[in-house]
Amino acid sequence: MKIGVLALQGDFREHIGVLQRLGVEACEVRLPRDLDGLDGLIIPGGESTTIGKLAERYGLVEPIRAMIAQKKPVWGTCAGMIVLARDIGGLNQPLIGAMDITVQRNAFGRQVDSFETELTVPALASVTPPGQPLKPFTAVFIRAPAIRAVGPEVEVLATLDDGTIVAARQGNLLATAFHPELTDDLRFHQYFLTQVALPSTPRNGQNT
Repeated sequence: MKIGVLALQGDFREHIGVLQRLGVEACEVRLPRDLDGLDGLIIPGGESTTIGKLAERYGLVEPIRAMIAQKKPVWGTCAGMIVLARDIGGLNQPLIGAMDITVQRNAFGRQVDSFETELTVPALASVTPPGQPLKPFTAVFIRAPAIRAVGPEVEVLATLDDGTIVAARQGNLLATAFHPELTDDLRFHQYFLTQVALPSTPRNGQNT
């Protein structure tokens, strides 16, 4: 398996580091040719307007949309979630616009309002060893967005205590408002690899 990480801006190196820890071949994506031969793509956190404008400038928007149409998995974290969304409240900025979610940018305030919290994520049971309890996932929110509405094909994966949606999946698309790559917990990356990227593969220890 070979996973690309969009490397136009943001914390792409951290995602690549996690993928490598999991034994997955990972590469930086900056131009359309970098998408060739990939089995999936991660759009990292950073500044969503900058990521979208650079993706347009370097001719990446349509190839990524084509990749999604081919049912290849794409995961957006924080700013990447904004870029994946179809609706960001009427704001004018370049988007991939493939996931049927409405996202509010900077939903929790400024940088100084960043926070960590523990989330209950039932979907992570699929990457929890048999016989072990499902542990909360410590989520890091940095100038984070939030999902305000989802379409009928979208599965909500995690919410805050007040019901705010912070993780969702739509087929081959995954979105998280937080930064799993900034923790030592590898489960969200494992979930992406084994449940989104290879949804039909049995859990036999050979998924990655």
